[in-house]
Amino acid sequence: MSVHGAADLQELSAQECLAHLAAESVGRIAISIHALPVILPVNFVMCDGDVVFRTGSGTKLAAATAGTVVAFEVDYYDRDGRSGWSVLVQGRAGEIADPVEVAEVRQLPLHAWALDGAADHYVRIHPTMISGRRFQPAGREGRPDTTIS
Repeated sequence: MSVHGAADLQELSAQECLAHLAAESVGRIAISIHALPVILPVNFVMCDGDVVFRTGSGTKLAAATAGTVVAFEVDYYDRDGRSGWSVLVQGRAGEIADPVEVAEVRQLPLHAWALDGAADHYVRIHPTMISGRRFQPAGREGRPDTTIS
């Protein structure tokens, strides 16, 4: 129950989850560093059903090159916090190293946040599990900004 009243919580289908992912450009990757959870924002695109983002050398790249299982999350909520959705992807991260694949992902609308050109590596998360939820005030039908048709 929210502070504003009861909310309906609905599971999203895999297709709805993928549609939400495709419509967004910023998410959060969750990795483990020295057995501690770390959550980092990244801009991303969907490519052939996989999450793809750019990064420089460091924690995200180290996790990717180790083939680590990671979590990736994207969400949306109204300013009042009464309705929104959340999508969670779990899968193995890996650096895209094949020159042909790198050339392909360089053509994607994926721009590095770092202006110094340091984000010169590409990481792919292939989803092995995907789930999502939508919440809204009880009895209220889905709104265009919180549902994908």
